[in-house]
Amino acid sequence: MINRAPNYLLYLNVLVIATCGLIYELLAGTLASYLLGDSVSQFSFVIGVYLSALGIGSWLSKYVDDKLARTFIEIELALALLGGLSTPLLFLAFGHITWFRIALFSSVVAIGTLVGLELPLLMRIMREHLDFRELVARVLTFDYIGALLASVLFPIFLVPRLGLVRTSVVFGILNAAVGLWGTYLLRPLLSSRGLGGLRGRSFLVIGILAIVFIKADALTQWSEESILENPIVHTSQSEFQRIVVTKHRDDFQLHLNGHLQFNSRDEYRYHEALVHPVLGAAPSIENVLVLGGGDGLAVREILRYPDVRSVTLVDLDPAMTELATNFEPLAELNQHSLTDPRVTVINRDAFVWIDEGDERFDAAVIDFPDPGTYSVGKLYTTHFFSLLHRRLTDDAVISVQCTSPLVAPKSYWCILETIRQAGFDVQGYRASVPTFGVWGFALAGKSPLKSVPDGSAFAFRKLPDHLRFLNDQNRLAMFALPLDVQPLKIDANRLNNQALVRYYEQEWSR
Repeated sequence: MINRAPNYLLYLNVLVIATCGLIYELLAGTLASYLLGDSVSQFSFVIGVYLSALGIGSWLSKYVDDKLARTFIEIELALALLGGLSTPLLFLAFGHITWFRIALFSSVVAIGTLVGLELPLLMRIMREHLDFRELVARVLTFDYIGALLASVLFPIFLVPRLGLVRTSVVFGILNAAVGLWGTYLLRPLLSSRGLGGLRGRSFLVIGILAIVFIKADALTQWSEESILENPIVHTSQSEFQRIVVTKHRDDFQLHLNGHLQFNSRDEYRYHEALVHPVLGAAPSIENVLVLGGGDGLAVREILRYPDVRSVTLVDLDPAMTELATNFEPLAELNQHSLTDPRVTVINRDAFVWIDEGDERFDAAVIDFPDPGTYSVGKLYTTHFFSLLHRRLTDDAVISVQCTSPLVAPKSYWCILETIRQAGFDVQGYRASVPTFGVWGFALAGKSPLKSVPDGSAFAFRKLPDHLRFLNDQNRLAMFALPLDVQPLKIDANRLNNQALVRYYEQEWSR
């Protein structure tokens, strides 16, 4: 028999296994978003499959007729291995197998089924010692508290501090510890035969996971290098994203959540094309706003103009702006732009920040990541550009990076149409960046833009010296769109539907 005191220890088991179960679900959704993109779809698929698997596990529990305590412990050990090793194994598999989605969702089904078996078995073990109503109330209470703990700890502490791989392993160890603890707590319900082997397997599983925890950094670096194809020279996991810098010969590349942001070999083409048309077209550039661009490379180009008196950079992630300041290769590349006394760095969500103040800007450079997720897509909506419109002087001009008009024409023209419907006069242009191919931009003004083809749009300001890509001739040529980059009639991107994210996913997934 189990006396009353250990019943409360069993409730602690409920708390631990509920927390572990939700952590595995969050890990699968995050990993799918990190490697496959489109976070809303990936999380939706993972949650749906996981919940269905919970139902399968609960249904299967009715076929366990005897040896409930031993079966419960065996399930904990299986879940510890499968759940704890799922993230590192999937990371390793991504760069080497073509059926990664099958592997991902198979692991979700397997983990969900095992988690679905846990609570029904534990409740059946406890039912002889508690009134049924009290049992259900207490078990579900601790189950929901565990879910709350997991949902709070995962984004605030676990991912930023431990990373995905170590988080997975730590909770695998917790499951194994529950199994080991169960060999003592449920000792009256276990036969002596095979008990030593059960405890030995528990220690073995904990030992395996502990070794993986110790080797997590090397494992993560090896798997990411196989995905990104170059040696890694810097990694960090912030509250918002995973930042990886790789090196190839004398060049380095920045990746955010697995997506390439720039290559030091040719980033100057992109940033000169993004910055100099807008600063040439704006009548005044004393007060310039940069949204995104935490790498400091757009700011580097802005600071080439002596007329610029202040630059306000708004970037969500302090880890990114710290990297741009303190990681010497990047600080040299951006010419230490973020430590210039004219520059103010604000680490806020631009979507929130843009609606908070009343300072107005003469020009704005929008350097957000591509709209591959809804969290980024909101920054390309009519709502956002309308808020930006109010923060600009009457004759202000903005430039926006708009993804590739050749690969993703619907996405490109959707962004331009969105800017237009927010009250701007818009002209599209493009530049060739070898790492990315043909890349698209938008030049937009609160007032009607002067004609670009004859050069009068840039009559306010000549190009600064020492540029590596732009001159007066090719600055004009960027606005002459070729036949395969012609306007499309397309819907604007609105906050309530985010059509742009769907266009982007469809076009880039091809």
